[in-house]
Amino acid sequence: MPGKRIKSTGLAKGPGTPGIPKVDPILIVDNVTRNFGGVTAVDVNHLEIPRHAITALIGPNGAGKTTLFNLLCGFDKPNTGSWTYDGHNLAGVPSFKVARMGQVRTFQLTKALSLLSVLENMKLGAKNQRGERFWAALMPWTWGKQETEITAKARDLLKRFKLDAKEQDFAASLSGGQRKLLDMARALMNDPTLVMLDEPMAGVNPALTQSLLDHVLDLKDRGMTVLFVEHDMHMVRHIADWVVVMAEGKIVAEGPPETVMEDQAVIDAYLGAHQDVDLGVVTGRIPTIDTKESK
Repeated sequence: MPGKRIKSTGLAKGPGTPGIPKVDPILIVDNVTRNFGGVTAVDVNHLEIPRHAITALIGPNGAGKTTLFNLLCGFDKPNTGSWTYDGHNLAGVPSFKVARMGQVRTFQLTKALSLLSVLENMKLGAKNQRGERFWAALMPWTWGKQETEITAKARDLLKRFKLDAKEQDFAASLSGGQRKLLDMARALMNDPTLVMLDEPMAGVNPALTQSLLDHVLDLKDRGMTVLFVEHDMHMVRHIADWVVVMAEGKIVAEGPPETVMEDQAVIDAYLGAHQDVDLGVVTGRIPTIDTKESK
């Protein structure tokens, strides 16, 4: 677990309650819903994500966290609602344009292109590549300098993420944890402002957990905003400045980690009503609820 960091203060304009306005929000969500048949997966009235902070999005399995991620990044379309990123309305904007604007994400299941090398995967993450255009591709002297710069940037990031020794290996040869590192490093090729991580620790062996945690903290140190989905409460307690809790598609609690963990609505969401249990006790992990079995 990383050493204790000084967390951001004064992020919200009042005590932590669902939908509380933030002092300097980078992402604002209003009345966003997503239905699948008769099931409402997301029903968020209002949510603001504070700039230059690490926000954890937590909740039991089936709470709608990944669906909300998909909506905000343009991978899915809502039934109702709108949201803005850095003042720009993103409703209806496709995912590739969202990424170009500086809002990038990683996935719980890694998306590396297995039969390309690690370095080639990295280079795919760079934006505005002149050589990608058909006619320009036939004239390498028009984009050769940019290609050299992109390669140098990719190698610098691989070195930072301790993947430089793997740059010529196929991405398929990487371990699960190394693929998580590759996903995060490739996202930074886009020079993002907001980085959204969907369960960055899922399936990662303990040997690489510390490295991933340090890199998440480093994103904030470098001026980026981080929003991540996670179940490990020890991780949330140590690195999150703000915590948002979802249950049954709704935001049920918000606040600093030390406050949210004691919120009765959070305890009810995870363990059912009237349970006097510390969510971080013994294992440090939140019990997950299989919504199919609980209904």
